[in-house]
Amino acid sequence: MTNTDPPKNGEFETYYKDGELESVGTYVDGKKNGNWKSYHKNGKLKAQGRFVNDCVTGPWKFYRSSGSLWQVGKFDTNKREGCWKRYHENGKLMDEGEYQGSKQVGEWLYFDQSGKLIKTKNF
Repeated sequence: MTNTDPPKNGEFETYYKDGELESVGTYVDGKKNGNWKSYHKNGKLKAQGRFVNDCVTGPWKFYRSSGSLWQVGKFDTNKREGCWKRYHENGKLMDEGEYQGSKQVGEWLYFDQSGKLIKTKNF
């Protein structure tokens, strides 16, 4: 974008080189704002959440290319905050714990693919 180009406003879509949808969301005055979704090359949802003034904010969900839920958590101005959970491909909880300023804190729990607690770790 050159200095004479107006900032992006409204809903925008981006595409992979092969023409498949990569992401969709809204710009306000050239910055990502509102709900955004991104997609894997196979068309399945990759991530969904919110931007405020180009910053990842609030709850987000991330998915594997198979379509299964991979992880959920919250952001505060591009930093991971609060409880985050990741899941095995079979949907069982893989691990969970807290973030502060994108750093793992406190006790984290780790589970095997059957959902059995196998390890705890303190940060």
